[in-house]
Amino acid sequence: MLTMYYSAFVSLALLPAVFAKVQFLGVAIAGGEFGCQIDGTCPPGAAQLPLKDGPAQINHFVKDDGINLLRIPTSWQFLVNGQPGDDLDTSNLSKYDQLVQSCLDTGAYCMIDIHNFARWDGQIIGQGGPTDEQFASFWGKLAGKYATNDKIVFELMNEPHDLDVAIWAQTCQKAVTAIREAGATSQMILLPGTNFDSAATLVSSGSADALLAITNPDGSTDNLLLDIHKYLDEDNSGTHAACTTNNIDAFTIAARYLRAKGRKGFVSETGASSDASCVTTFCAQNTFINANSDVFTGLVGWGAGSFTKSYLLSLTPSSQNGRLVDTPLMKQCLLAPWNNGRSNNGTIPTPTLTVTRSTPTASTTILTISSLLPTPTGLLTASLNLPSLSAPSNSSSTTSASTINTSNVLILTDTFPQSTMTTLAIATGTPPPRSGFGGLLTAQSVPAPTLPVVSASSTPAPTGGADAVAAGKLTLWSCVLIAALSLV
Repeated sequence: MLTMYYSAFVSLALLPAVFAKVQFLGVAIAGGEFGCQIDGTCPPGAAQLPLKDGPAQINHFVKDDGINLLRIPTSWQFLVNGQPGDDLDTSNLSKYDQLVQSCLDTGAYCMIDIHNFARWDGQIIGQGGPTDEQFASFWGKLAGKYATNDKIVFELMNEPHDLDVAIWAQTCQKAVTAIREAGATSQMILLPGTNFDSAATLVSSGSADALLAITNPDGSTDNLLLDIHKYLDEDNSGTHAACTTNNIDAFTIAARYLRAKGRKGFVSETGASSDASCVTTFCAQNTFINANSDVFTGLVGWGAGSFTKSYLLSLTPSSQNGRLVDTPLMKQCLLAPWNNGRSNNGTIPTPTLTVTRSTPTASTTILTISSLLPTPTGLLTASLNLPSLSAPSNSSSTTSASTINTSNVLILTDTFPQSTMTTLAIATGTPPPRSGFGGLLTAQSVPAPTLPVVSASSTPAPTGGADAVAAGKLTLWSCVLIAALSLV
């Protein structure tokens, strides 16, 4: 038996995967794009800007939820109410601007989204349809209206597809130049790729390389971000209730690419249904995006605004007793991962390690790691078949050894050798795959080995959900979960 002269309680802030969160969390206030088809047909009369309910929703999302960005879709046709080369339509622009100002009045950022799929009535912009010059002129006029407000974000186009990406990048370059020359010199501009801007193909399609070659007029790339979309259903359309992927593989590829290039991306659209299959996968995806906030600047959920609550992907809050209440998916998979993270403003935090030594304990080896995710229910305690002590952060407790709770714990599987992973007893059968630091451990509650009670403090330990794991005899303790345990 090993003798431990003191126990080390370790507070970690070592990786963005543990504590980080994206700088911007947002929701789409949809309606202005209603009627738009993927061929770029967008009848102006079909638009349903949520001028009545939208401002209240915006205020709720910002003031009650703490969200700091709203995406407001519209169409090129609606804003000019005519032909591609026409001036902005005063009446329609005024209606759209009401929502933009409602957003800006809260202090949040506002994303202008042109929802045309890189087309106008079936023809590709710059590739047989409206000319590059018409597109650039449109963006120059629109940017000129908001040039002095640094909280405007320009999303050049929603979900281009089936086009020559090299030519499309030239089109986007002209639009970026027009925006900057209109006086909007510092605002974020999002650069969208082909294949509906899918995270899964931005790199392989050549979109990322082509778009990240775009520069500001001074030759810099400041505030030019890769635009990223992704859904979780079988064909990435967001039209099926069942979620078939958590997209971690796709976002891992995008994150590694951006990191290698020293650039950033913005996930400006993603969503899921309330189907049971989506709760785990959507939460896992968004936790991963937040965890990689050194390259992902923001995350926007689809969608609220004019969508009814019966819409498959609705995030529209309901009215209850005179106040707006979020959907369960909004709470669990968008707000919780973000609110539980710590903002690093898009940078990797400096590694820190804090160790507090306690009174020596005889004949015990203890490893405790709390707040792997900054939620009081996230707790993993492991021991070498010896007495175990858990002390969750932000609480004090008298801890009994029954079930070792790990609900919402982010398992950094690549820090484990496979032999160590196989020792984890998981009620559902097999250990989690080696999926990098995006893997989420999910398992049913299983009892831990019977251990003596060790008093740590005064209130009950959190329970928080059914997911739990019992850890048996593990090896290589010096590096398990990147924790330091000092033994003498």
